[in-house]
Amino acid sequence: MKKNMKRMIALGLVITTTGIMSGGCGSEERNVSNSAGGEDGVFTIAYAPNESTTESADARKGLAEDLSKELGCDVEEIQASDYNAIIEALRTGKADMAYMGSQALALGVERTDLEPIVMKAEEGDPEKAIYHSVLITGSGNDEINSIEDIKGKTMAFVDPDSTSGNLVPTAEIIQAFPDENLTSDNLHTNGDFFEAVSFSGSHQAGLQAVIKGDVDVVPISDQILESEISHGNASEGDVKVIHESGAIPAEAMVVGEHVTQETRDLLTEFLTSYDNEQYFTDVIKVPGARFVECDMSDYEEIIELNKIINEF
Repeated sequence: MKKNMKRMIALGLVITTTGIMSGGCGSEERNVSNSAGGEDGVFTIAYAPNESTTESADARKGLAEDLSKELGCDVEEIQASDYNAIIEALRTGKADMAYMGSQALALGVERTDLEPIVMKAEEGDPEKAIYHSVLITGSGNDEINSIEDIKGKTMAFVDPDSTSGNLVPTAEIIQAFPDENLTSDNLHTNGDFFEAVSFSGSHQAGLQAVIKGDVDVVPISDQILESEISHGNASEGDVKVIHESGAIPAEAMVVGEHVTQETRDLLTEFLTSYDNEQYFTDVIKVPGARFVECDMSDYEEIIELNKIINEF
């Protein structure tokens, strides 16, 4: 995983709650001397819009119910408007744990002492704790067949804080056009490199936009693309992949700095043994995946890439 990222590095709360928002829960049954995070007895998990689809609601609720039994308190989920809202919720204690991509993590460490504890991995294999960003266009678009064909077209990135939907494709495009002297700023400015550029808000929305022909090109996580096809929200014949990035470290569950070490250990033990297949299929978007233990070292290269891109 880290070896594959080297070529990219070389490029040198508005929150809607599904329940009570809080900073954690008490745990008298486990004799935890310090509560698991807050005064109102509720442990809160934050998710971004990508993990808040119709299919994922029941699966997310299932994990909350299972974790509630483990911690001995209520567990609620909140849906954040974007990754900035998640980071702010962790910083202020309105969320205790969150599921986020590596760029959001890279931004989050600049604002608060969050810590990744587990990351998703296909088949529970740490060597497969990766995914890719792919650039796609409509299958009927004969003008675009590779990344070299996207100049002057319309592009919809996903979200400013999305790893596979913004950070990595930005780096890949800069690398593909070395003579253009591209920067992140002019890639995201109408009329500079692209005819028009926007943000779709989610991978799913971007996918539908390119299928409908509203935009020419969008980046999307290869795992989300596969999930959308398997759920019948798109068909393989709707789009074509014109570029695939190098390996990206998988999304992680992170905890806020206010969460005690004892609670972190309980969470890590619970998550690495969690085997609810519906959760991994509908929320994590990788059937057969499981969580594996991780730490900040797994994300050092993305953190560095984020710094490099933002300095262009």
